[in-house]
Amino acid sequence: MNSMIRTGCVLALLAPCAVLAAPPALATPDTLAQLEARIQALEADAQARRQETAAAMAALQDARAQIEQLRLAAASAPPAPSPPSPTTTAAADTSANAFNPAISVILNGTYANHSVDPDTYLRAGFPLAGEAGPGADGLSLGESEIAMSANVDDKFYGQLTLAVGSEDGNDEIGIEEAYIESTALPGGLTLRAGRFFSNIGYLNNHHAHTDNFPDRPLAYQAFLGSQYGDDGVQLRWIAPTDLYLELGGEVLRGQNFPSGGATHDGVGAVSLFAHFGGDVGFEHSWLAGISLLRSETEDGEDGFSGDVDLLLADFTWKWAPDGNTKDGGLQLRSEWFLDERDGDYRNTEDPTLDQAWKGTRRGAYVAAVYRINRQWDAGYRYDQLWADDSGPFASEFDPSRHGVMLTWRNSEFSLLRLLLSRDHANPDATDNLLLLQYQATFGAHGAHKF
Repeated sequence: MNSMIRTGCVLALLAPCAVLAAPPALATPDTLAQLEARIQALEADAQARRQETAAAMAALQDARAQIEQLRLAAASAPPAPSPPSPTTTAAADTSANAFNPAISVILNGTYANHSVDPDTYLRAGFPLAGEAGPGADGLSLGESEIAMSANVDDKFYGQLTLAVGSEDGNDEIGIEEAYIESTALPGGLTLRAGRFFSNIGYLNNHHAHTDNFPDRPLAYQAFLGSQYGDDGVQLRWIAPTDLYLELGGEVLRGQNFPSGGATHDGVGAVSLFAHFGGDVGFEHSWLAGISLLRSETEDGEDGFSGDVDLLLADFTWKWAPDGNTKDGGLQLRSEWFLDERDGDYRNTEDPTLDQAWKGTRRGAYVAAVYRINRQWDAGYRYDQLWADDSGPFASEFDPSRHGVMLTWRNSEFSLLRLLLSRDHANPDATDNLLLLQYQATFGAHGAHKF
């Protein structure tokens, strides 16, 4: 019995060795092909799994980023308003959301100290037409602005700008701009109709609150009454080129200075303009232009009746470190004016002074503004006018002016500006001006032009 047990144990121990010692079965070609096919299938499946894992990780990272943005937005958002009642929800959905114009208000005020009484101010060779004269002494509410704009539909945009001011103690509200503009014309064309600032020159089509100085250059005051706006139609074309190129023209009523009388059945002035510019590297940009305003005037504000041709040339150059204009940079700008007249002068107070008015006058300015940082700007401007040597306002003296300004911005919505200027207006008087301006903007306001 014991012998049988011992023999069974020995056989049990020797069995694995017999298995290991047995020679493997020979693989057939079919078996190898099946194994290779299965290996390829497993590798393809593994690759698909890796791609799915990578996509899942990317989606996870994106979801985390969106959650972080929502968290930050919720932390900075104002408290949510009370839910609307069921009776007002439908009206809100069909009115407020469907028609949502951008509305903005620009408040502007000044304190001015003139060394020459503004009521006795005279500029040699140039009558004070339009808003060409100096502002009032002391505290005053300047020209504030209320603007509304929106897309009318898929083909038109509309804008209305009201100017609110005070003159001789009387408050006034006027329409500064009111126009519609196409948004879907082919070939880079844009059509505007209504009342608007002409696109001649550089500053003329910019609203005054965007200027770097609190008053317009002498050439703008002398030849355009500070700014020329009129009723009319404007057509602009922007070329599809790397170099910015804008060509256009306007047909205008000719009601306002330097035109007047709205001759030819309310089509008394036309303009042509061309603007072109581009970038130089990453930190420099430039813009240049040439414009012509031609009007047939009847009893203009300066007493002129006849033909006026006003030629303008402008150039602007900007530099900003790393292309960031908010944190610093330098801006240089100059405009040149040539005014040619062929007609008659009529003095309504003294007809004996009536005479022919045929001649040429010129004007120019150069301005430099240095952006110190996000809050501080400093600038200098030099103005020069050249009077005509014949005609009703002939003068051997040519007015000129120097001005320096310093601007502090608490934010992009408010500023305080100091201007010191020395205006050689005529041979007998020099107006030294200290002016402090404040400006505040609230509401939705579009980006400013170049």
